[in-house]
Parts: sequence; structure tokens; C-alpha cells
Amino acid sequence: MRRICVFAGSSAGINPAYRTAAAALGQTLGERGLGLVYGGAKVGLMGIVADAVLAAGQEVVGVIPHPLVSKEVAHDRLTELRVVASMHERKAVMSDLSDGFIALPGGWGTLDELFEILTWAQLGIHGKPCGVLNVHGYFNPLLSFLEHAVAEGFVKPENRRLILLAETPRQLLDLMASYTPHHTTKWINPGER
Repeated sequence: MRRICVFAGSSAGINPAYRTAAAALGQTLGERGLGLVYGGAKVGLMGIVADAVLAAGQEVVGVIPHPLVSKEVAHDRLTELRVVASMHERKAVMSDLSDGFIALPGGWGTLDELFEILTWAQLGIHGKPCGVLNVHGYFNPLLSFLEHAVAEGFVKPENRRLILLAETPRQLLDLMASYTPHHTTKWINPGER
């Protein structure tokens, strides 16, 4: 792996543990010689992880839709800032540039990015590892819901396992480094409506 894409909140949240974890993730990426691809903002957890990777001497590529640049949230000290036309293009470019994906705590955008990249993994569009850094149990309710989706027959157990889970950056990056892609050849039963 050369670059990891991090999905993270444009807010820092109310728990200081989120800020600490974002900085630790950035530092750990830097220590391992990994670059960062992310949403290009200077605010929230996004800015914290980017600043930590830059401080560790590694490259940071931001990908930001043009309307957000004009709102002055674009980070101005990145290795590279790619300005794109839309959120759809942003996700495609981030995926193309990355060798794996990590979600930090965040809101709608973070969840959207995480679920789209997991859907692409399920469909075999990519075979890259996808993980969540479960800071202070932030993702526990979501993980419980996913177990419910498995129990109700909407998510296959092997597709639920597409999400790697850890509480520290080191643990998560170790899981990602040893990840073997699993491609489901059939996720719909023929004859089902």
C-alpha cells in the first residue's frame, strides 16, 4: 500500500478522543511511509489527519468539489489539491488514487463515502481493504445495525466482513496490510424479486 484514503468529519465532534485519534492516525500513516488521500478540507477531523500526515513528512492529496473551495474550507498546504466538479467525481478520484480506505467518525458525508466504497467492494469493482477506526465506540450502533441487516437477509455475512474494525490506527493498518480480497460472485438469488 502506498496511499490510504481517509473519510472523516468536517467537524471534530464533541469528544476530544476523536481529535486525538485523527492525529494518531495521521502520525501512524506517516511513520509507515503511507500517503493520505482525503476530502481536501482544512476543517474538522479531515484537517487534523491531513496536518498530522504532513507533519510526518508524507504526501497528502486532497480532492475537493469546486463549490467547497469557494466556501474557503480547502486546505492550502497540501502536497496536491485536486479540484473536481462534483461529489461523485470526488469519490471516484479518491478511489483511483488509494490502496485502502479508513473511516474516522463523521456524519452524512463520511457514511456516504464508506458505504459507497463498501458497495464497490461487494460488487468486485475493487479489492481494496476498507476499515473503520472505532474511536470511543463511535461506530458501535452502526455495526449493530449491520448485524441486524445480516439477520434480516439484506447483507450476506461474507459481505458484512468487508468492514475491518479496530480501535487503534496500528491495529487497523495491520489488518489492512494482511487483507485478502473476497469477491462474492452471487449476491442475489436467481428467481428472487
